[in-house]
Amino acid sequence: MSSQMMWALIGGCAVVTELIKAAGPVALGGRELPQWAAGVIGLMAAALLAALVVTEALSEGDRIRVGADTAGVAAAGLVAWRGGSVLLIVGVAVVVTAGLRALT
Repeated sequence: MSSQMMWALIGGCAVVTELIKAAGPVALGGRELPQWAAGVIGLMAAALLAALVVTEALSEGDRIRVGADTAGVAAAGLVAWRGGSVLLIVGVAVVVTAGLRALT
């Protein structure tokens, strides 16, 4: 692929991205979102983060794998569920993962 073709592709992607971003405000025209839509949008960040964490914790290449990092994420999830601080959550994940990797 030539340099000009690559820059044209990057420019095209930038234009399409901006058009997609502008579609919402243009379609709404200054109106407020319905309450149900605002609730769904509020939960999208948490759902995306959960999907990324699960994908990283349970995959190795193109295969599903349960290992030390999976146990570390699970332990950190329990600490988060019980209301632990972010520092404690990360510390538990690191200690559990490192401990299990040292044992195997």
